[in-house]
Amino acid sequence: MSAKTIHLTYEGYWREPNISGIPAGAGVYSVYACTHNQDNTVTLQKLIYIGESENVRTRISNHEKWPEWRRHLRMGQQLCFNYAPVPVDRLRAEAALINHHKPPVNTEYVGAFPFPQTTVYTNDRSALLSPVFTVVPTAAHTGLYHYR
Repeated sequence: MSAKTIHLTYEGYWREPNISGIPAGAGVYSVYACTHNQDNTVTLQKLIYIGESENVRTRISNHEKWPEWRRHLRMGQQLCFNYAPVPVDRLRAEAALINHHKPPVNTEYVGAFPFPQTTVYTNDRSALLSPVFTVVPTAAHTGLYHYR
């Protein structure tokens, strides 16, 4: 496995009451604390969590971390979600996003990156995510890569 570039085009944002509208496709997703504006837009306040799934809608709906996500909300805030389809290298994309952004509810990949060098480009509905970044394997993982 060698260095790779991954392009993520995000869709969203879905507020908690509207999660049934999140696509059921494979990809990565982000969980945010947000405020709902009167013009039916949202203002993202904080990145809380990043995940991946073969079916993002089902994963978010049944996620075991809802109580932890809610602990990061302040008065007047609610959970919001975005989604980027990732047909291949979904786990690698998730690991790179977590390793670079270090969301407070994530634990895996925060301090380790078990893949070769990965450059990620994010665009469209990707607020609070860096538009471009590169992650390199951590010293403990050089030469030992995680395959799925």
